[in-house]
Amino acid sequence: MRFGDELAFLRQHGQVVLLRDASGKAQVVVAPEYQGRVMTSTATGNAGTSFGWINRAFIAEGKRVPHMNVFGGEDRFWLGPEGGQYALYFAKGVPFEFEHWQVPEPIDWGAWSVGAQSPNEVRLVKDMQLVNYQGTAFSLRVQRTVRVLERDAIARLLGTPIPPELELVAYESENTITNTGQAAWTKDKGLLSIWILGMYNPTPHTTVVIPFRKGAESALGPIVNDAYFGKVPSDRLRIDADQGVLFFRGDGTERGKIGIPAPRALPLAGAYDSAGHVLTLVQYSLPEGATDYVNSMWAQQEHPYGGDVVNSYNDGPPAPGKPPLGPFYELETSSPAAALAPGESLTHVHRTVHLTGLPAQLDTLARRTLGIPLARTAWNGGGP
Repeated sequence: MRFGDELAFLRQHGQVVLLRDASGKAQVVVAPEYQGRVMTSTATGNAGTSFGWINRAFIAEGKRVPHMNVFGGEDRFWLGPEGGQYALYFAKGVPFEFEHWQVPEPIDWGAWSVGAQSPNEVRLVKDMQLVNYQGTAFSLRVQRTVRVLERDAIARLLGTPIPPELELVAYESENTITNTGQAAWTKDKGLLSIWILGMYNPTPHTTVVIPFRKGAESALGPIVNDAYFGKVPSDRLRIDADQGVLFFRGDGTERGKIGIPAPRALPLAGAYDSAGHVLTLVQYSLPEGATDYVNSMWAQQEHPYGGDVVNSYNDGPPAPGKPPLGPFYELETSSPAAALAPGESLTHVHRTVHLTGLPAQLDTLARRTLGIPLARTAWNGGGP
């Protein structure tokens, strides 16, 4: 879809905030009515490619559904953990099965309040009350600022020059949660984390690329968790332990999810669509020394704070004969677990960059950031 078509569709179904960079070509659409999520973006104005996956059929129908209201969007705010003894997505005592899974209402339905706004930035606010699987109650305020970044700023943040011939859109969401209750949040009763998820359009030519910290499993533990929805087969996930990078299909045809645990996490992930010549990079907050990350696996957990920091999900049919949610693929990042006293806050920044242009120039940038040539993202028989 072209960006202008997606923008017109979203405006038909609600109010949106359109942010731009100084050139006016890089544009980002924020939807306060859909929990303040970034719905989509473009590097080249109305005629340019629309990068976010949008669930047009669901939005057009406008009806709330059980489990999850799938609006789409390439940067949405969620909270963890999803499963386990401190889960937010399962009521107390129920089995960890899909029929009992429910996204908490404040992050699934309803508008968020719009605060300060400028041509390149908007702030949103939401007060929430949540209860976890143990029955622990949480009162919190979420403040979320989405801002478009200029080319020179993202070059500094990535630590590399960006060829002027490449078109790009870069933006970040700065997400802060504050404990507005009377009691401290403690590990024995369950902690929350900020969880940002980006939904993108899948293609047969899209590969997710996640660098990771190299080292022996005896020192750093396993490289990847690929057991969320059953083990991911080798023709969909390849791990290069020597180079410290993994490749995961983003084709939207088979359901699977992977995660990188804290000892292995690096503050960058990406994806490449070789047919559309689109390189996507995600950069995020990774506090030095942080070890406690909530575990979202759908089971009682031996290590509830040994969860993943970076995730990627590829959508597909959840069971034979069942339709996919999208399809789409996702890049996700999480904050550390938030052990907050009343009035204390935690902030997590999730930064998204889409670049388009000549493959040779995208290749140079991929080598400097992800550490691999783009030729390695091709699934040719044996995979990348």
